[in-house]
Amino acid sequence: MTQEKPHSCPDCSNCAQAGCNCVDCQCSVRIRGLGVKKKDGVILHDVNLNVRHGEIMALIGRNGAGKTTLLKALLGRIPYTGEIQFTSHKGERVEKPKIGYVPQNLLFDHSSPMSVGDMLCANLSRFPVWLGQKKTARRRAAEMLERAGAGPELLNKKLGNLSGGELQRVLLAFALEPMPDLLLLDEPVSAVDRRGIEVFYELVCSLRVRYHMPVILVSHDLSHVRQYATSAALLDRTIRISGEVEQVMASREVRETFGLPAPEGEEQ
Repeated sequence: MTQEKPHSCPDCSNCAQAGCNCVDCQCSVRIRGLGVKKKDGVILHDVNLNVRHGEIMALIGRNGAGKTTLLKALLGRIPYTGEIQFTSHKGERVEKPKIGYVPQNLLFDHSSPMSVGDMLCANLSRFPVWLGQKKTARRRAAEMLERAGAGPELLNKKLGNLSGGELQRVLLAFALEPMPDLLLLDEPVSAVDRRGIEVFYELVCSLRVRYHMPVILVSHDLSHVRQYATSAALLDRTIRISGEVEQVMASREVRETFGLPAPEGEEQ
């Protein structure tokens, strides 16, 4: 990737600089002393991290460092110790935040007759999708796809026939309804081609700028982190370093974790 970052996100983590009056800004996330234990030992310990509204925080680290476990704790899917606090732009605590989640992949029967419209409409109505789709729900589903950079023609497409890029946009559309206070992306482009990766991340950047939601992105691709994230944190069971992307990327901790060479003139 070039150093000019032609597709990088404008920095709007400071609302005043972005010309935002914070009316539409979503909550920020404050993690303090978070720990997760399982029968075979400690998975996470003493995790401390801040993610502000309008920020894409890249979570990086080796395999098995606890990145997905941290996302599961944020989603409330596993027990943890410590505190996760969500606050509004006014500093008021948000007790029941809305969290959107885009997984690395979706496990389902590819021979299933379920269409994209069936999946999205099931999330919008209590009406059983096997009895048909209500016009209002289908219209809303088309709007969800449009927000995620996809066209209404996907509504009739079977889930098993979607390309990797199409499936990720459908999952993003699902994650954005209702509009979340926090968006979690767990290696969302692992099954997407190069052009699809660019389109997906540019879409996430535009959503961040428009809605000022905090985003936590798990990624193993450091070039994507440099290009699209506004901050980064290295996790290895605890946060080893966090801050601005270039500061984190230039750190000894990141070089040791990913086997990167030291800058010229610096001892190994």
